[in-house]
Amino acid sequence: MKRNATFKVLLMFIVGLFLSVNTFAQQIVVKGIVKDTTGEPIIGANVIVKGTTNGTITDFDGNFLLNANKGDIIIISFIGYRSQEAQAAASMNIILKDDTELLDEVVVIGYGSVKKDDLSGSVVAIKAEEMNKGAVTSPQELIMGKVPGLSVSQGDGAPGAGSTIRIRGGASLNASNDPLIVIDGIPVSNDAAPGTPNALATINPNDIETFTVLKDASATAIYGSRASNGVIIIQTKKGTQDKIKVSYSGTFTAKDPYKRIETLDAQSFREVMQAQYPEGTAQSADIQRILNVYPNQSTDWQDAIYQTGLSTDQNIGIAGKAGFMPFRISLGYNTEKGTLKTSKYERYTGAVNLSPKFFDNHLSVDINVKGTINKNRFADSGAVGAAAFFDPTKPIYDEENRYNGYWNWGIVQGAQADLATQNPLSLLYDRNNHGTTKRSLGNIQLDYKIHGLEDLHANLNLGYDVAKTTGRNFVNSNSVQSSLDKTFTGLGQGNTWNNLRRNHLLDFYMNYAKNIESIKSNFDIMAG
Repeated sequence: MKRNATFKVLLMFIVGLFLSVNTFAQQIVVKGIVKDTTGEPIIGANVIVKGTTNGTITDFDGNFLLNANKGDIIIISFIGYRSQEAQAAASMNIILKDDTELLDEVVVIGYGSVKKDDLSGSVVAIKAEEMNKGAVTSPQELIMGKVPGLSVSQGDGAPGAGSTIRIRGGASLNASNDPLIVIDGIPVSNDAAPGTPNALATINPNDIETFTVLKDASATAIYGSRASNGVIIIQTKKGTQDKIKVSYSGTFTAKDPYKRIETLDAQSFREVMQAQYPEGTAQSADIQRILNVYPNQSTDWQDAIYQTGLSTDQNIGIAGKAGFMPFRISLGYNTEKGTLKTSKYERYTGAVNLSPKFFDNHLSVDINVKGTINKNRFADSGAVGAAAFFDPTKPIYDEENRYNGYWNWGIVQGAQADLATQNPLSLLYDRNNHGTTKRSLGNIQLDYKIHGLEDLHANLNLGYDVAKTTGRNFVNSNSVQSSLDKTFTGLGQGNTWNNLRRNHLLDFYMNYAKNIESIKSNFDIMAG
């Protein structure tokens, strides 16, 4: 009886072992790529195992990697495309098709508005409700991961830093690969003006209604060679026919640089140096003298240069109709304190839109005026590397107030101060580098449907873009940065700059669009 019971337990163990091996063997690593019908990779597509929370998103090349069981159903989806289901396999090649329900949507292109199914080029339109939510302070953050073929790379992390935007990668080694930015019909230079991170810093993200991305060479038909790297068309919010409404949004964020470069503390540094130059070697006496200047000192230089970066973004908008005049007015304020001490960014924005219609809606008038003030206090990023390499056995401040009160190697007699790293905190506080950019752009666009021939439109667009920048970059006198050989103090040094840019726009075209049902033909002729 005992033998039978033992045999049953052993049999159950063997069966369970085989079941476990079989279950393990059923799990596979799914590797695949997601593209659209033109062959372009789709960035940020959702890939998930049906009925579970196990999922991932595609990378910049449309690739994904996912663990699944054999027989699982994989669901692939992305905004503007029809979702697709496929059985899990080791290698998957997914083609997502446009959502046909969206083909009747009207999108803004370089010469007006057309239905999506009438387009011959590659165009993606992102509406306000489809944009990224959360604490967004820069317009490019709204579309990150939303447009196939559009790559948005974050800047250096400084407050207000711009992003690098690429549509279908770079095409040139030396020339600019930046796309053309068009804001309410006004083409603007992507390098904006000195002190402004990019053209998108000109506008408040809360004012944006739609992004339209023209991705192929057909964009050059209206904008010329400037559009060879693609075009991003931005339409801002306008007045409505409804009652006057007031909207407000505000965010508060905090950033902490909790990840640091691993460095030696003071005690470990002393031990390493003494082991490297033991007593009796030629340099040991100098090393001991340098290490014993402050025998009990211990400084974490990264703690000294970093801080918690607090920021806020406040916006208010008023929209509606006053008499015959639809209007929208908005004001915005954004400030960011960087995680590197002394770095700070402030932005003030204001926008006015008027969009009345006259002559039984035959004449449409669209007036836009935007203004922005960008203030930057730039920190010396060299302080980050200096903090990682500066001697932790030395203090931050000098008791005798030399070098403006910051300890530096010139204080130690005989030290090669000209080769030594400078005090990281003095790199930040002994330099005053700041700039202010004031920019305004606006336009008046008239669209007239000819009386008696309503299929013929005449469109006139007059606009301007003016930017003025002032700034200064000075090093304090008596600073180690202005000393000639790091052994004695010197005079201060620096420079100032100012820049003024003016661009004017005159754009006129006539468009005849006629759909003749009897012969099932459509005529669309434009000259400008």
